[in-house]
Amino acid sequence: MVSRFDTVLHGGELVTPAGRGQADIGIVGGVITAIGAIGTGQAATDLDCRGLTILPGVIDTQVHFREPGLTHKEDLETGSRAAVLGGVTAVFEMPNTNPNTTDPETLAAKLAAAHHRMHCDHAFFVGGTAENIDAIPELEKLPGAAGIKVFIGSSTGNLLVEDDENLARILRKITRRASFHCEDEPRLRARMNLREPGNPASHPVWRDVEAALLATKRLVTLARRLGKRVHVLHVSTGDEIRWLVDHKDVASIEVTPHHLTLTAPECYERLGTYAQMNPPVRDKAHQDVLWWGIANGVVDILGSDHAPHTHEEKHHAYPASHSGMTGVQTLVPTMLDHVNAGRLSLERFVDLAAHGPARLFNIARKGRLVVGYDADFTIVDLKRRETITNAWIASKCGWTPYDGKVVTGWPVGTFVRGHRVMWQGELTGPSRGEPVVFGDALPA
Repeated sequence: MVSRFDTVLHGGELVTPAGRGQADIGIVGGVITAIGAIGTGQAATDLDCRGLTILPGVIDTQVHFREPGLTHKEDLETGSRAAVLGGVTAVFEMPNTNPNTTDPETLAAKLAAAHHRMHCDHAFFVGGTAENIDAIPELEKLPGAAGIKVFIGSSTGNLLVEDDENLARILRKITRRASFHCEDEPRLRARMNLREPGNPASHPVWRDVEAALLATKRLVTLARRLGKRVHVLHVSTGDEIRWLVDHKDVASIEVTPHHLTLTAPECYERLGTYAQMNPPVRDKAHQDVLWWGIANGVVDILGSDHAPHTHEEKHHAYPASHSGMTGVQTLVPTMLDHVNAGRLSLERFVDLAAHGPARLFNIARKGRLVVGYDADFTIVDLKRRETITNAWIASKCGWTPYDGKVVTGWPVGTFVRGHRVMWQGELTGPSRGEPVVFGDALPA
């Protein structure tokens, strides 16, 4: 008998654009070809998913996998291994590597290094700088490019664009939505004396709310004047959320699981420099407004801002300690724990982690459980209680700020274009990651 399907997933609860409900999914050639009641024996592989929930593949649009140049703490293979072990099916990787990703050659080198070494699908941001502005129309639409990423603050070398003149020049050149790290660099420089040696709790005092709000206002005001779409990464302040409510036609908003989960000052007292991030983790009053933004649809997407550093780099005395933490592997379980705690619905999580990224960045054939789309699935057990541990973390750095945290809701399977790449905590095949394709940069 000729099989109708390569694989059928039987009996899982699905989260589709039509809502939640039990159904089977048929896959042919890495694509969803049927959703409904499908009998057994019609596929080369039948997979029993009763008691499990099948989500569209989670897309993490902000990770730092450190390759090339910083591979002592992460590389494309280990970072993507962490991703699929955590249920993430595609990632957008950032340009602040060594060398920076700022031209066709450095992008091509990353794509070549990723080919079938990365376990998940992938795209790479190209850094917008004062030096490559004229090339941006070409760079933002190169195959495998997620678009342009600009550091308004908190970077070094030519990836830092702190002045409005060059920021406006970059905005004039973009046609796709570009992404921005918003902290006001002149304010950060002026406030460096507020860093208390040995006290990471002074990090959010130095990198204060006004530094974030100033940069966000500058960016969005310029974008509105020039008629451009911008994406504000890792929004950490309630002030930004309240201001951006009136600018959603221009600006989209990302928040991170760590800003939704950790709070100052407790996290600095407990974790020390392991809680140090840019922008910083802030107090509960700001976190409450982030959650308000999620509840009211103001926030568009989640991103982990996975930014690993070694124990040695974290153990330097503040402020010499490095800013950044792991996050790609823990995005799904920490957010499912919030779902189970009633802070958001499962459908809202799916919108933030799959529908939203696909919609904002015009990702082709990903982000929804519909016929004709890639068979990318994040399969979870919503009732499973597990403890997140450092030993579980696949990142080279080997630690998580959530070590010892008990969560309810756990990723048990990851499918990428029909390939089962993770099942019950184990990789199940060779890496087959391919570049993400975008609707506004389709190959000819």
